[in-house]
Amino acid sequence: MTTTRITPPNPEMWSGRTDGDTPEHLRWHQKARPETSDQDGAAGGPAVELIGFSCDEGVRRNKGRVGASEGPDALRAALAPLALHADVGIHDAGTVVVPDRNLEDGQDTLGNEVAKLLDTGNPVIVLGGGHDTAWGSYLGRTRSERLRDKRVGVLNLDAHFDLRQADEPSSGTPFLQMARADQEAGRTFDYTVLGISEPNNTGVLFRTADELGVEFLTDEQCQPRHLDAVLEVVDRLMERVDAIHLSIDLDVLPAAVAPGVSAPAGYGVPLETIQAVCHRVARSGKLVLVDVVELLPRMDVDGRTARAAARLITTLAHDALSTTPTPPTGRAGNTTGERHE
Repeated sequence: MTTTRITPPNPEMWSGRTDGDTPEHLRWHQKARPETSDQDGAAGGPAVELIGFSCDEGVRRNKGRVGASEGPDALRAALAPLALHADVGIHDAGTVVVPDRNLEDGQDTLGNEVAKLLDTGNPVIVLGGGHDTAWGSYLGRTRSERLRDKRVGVLNLDAHFDLRQADEPSSGTPFLQMARADQEAGRTFDYTVLGISEPNNTGVLFRTADELGVEFLTDEQCQPRHLDAVLEVVDRLMERVDAIHLSIDLDVLPAAVAPGVSAPAGYGVPLETIQAVCHRVARSGKLVLVDVVELLPRMDVDGRTARAAARLITTLAHDALSTTPTPPTGRAGNTTGERHE
């Protein structure tokens, strides 16, 4: 059996147009640099810590469309040309590659690396991978010295609960795994989901969510006309916890926006709502960990899904590294979190 390995970032993914080297010209590819998780990233100033998780096994076990193993580099390539509007570093710790079906070993390795990156003090963004990536992220935050004794809330933007009861872990089980692990460790499992598709979640999943005290909104309840109510749910979670683990399954978006996912949404939550939620969470000062999952580049159309994901990632990175977190009420009654300066 081939063992899990960590590959350095491919410099070809971090390339693009260069207009100049002064701050007003910078793009992501000009600031991205390889870095191992053993380095003290915080010493060089604020930065975003990136790490990829290349694995198809979780989706395969969940009987979904495979291809998410190609997601990390596609996300890097989509981020590379975007403008960087802050004096921050982009640290890329490479990709945890699971070459065979040993999902559990890959998740354990990812957990160790995420823990080291979290302990730099910088926000960590994990580039998946199927949604089984989230369990590796969870292992990392529970092993992090920085988050020891902190109450961490999970906000999942997803068409699915991913609370499936199964004989083995998969992309459909990570949050039930978290619930059970928290219970065993005496921690509070605080889980909120936005974007649930009622036709794509069985009655047993809704019952499991109810038993676990999960707060959720359906995709219909997350339309832009309900944005105030959506942000109220987000604010309630943030008030209860010390830190936020944000998990973004790209299948929460409508299929027209995100065709390149394992399970394209027949309805979905508009990008406008998801962007507003990202602003809200990142500007709270409590966002410590993000995973972006379920991108299937081979099924994408004109890079739509990757571009939408990159837009969300750059929003989160810029806002989370802001020196002045915005209060939950936003600026001058602006509930979306958009800047009007």
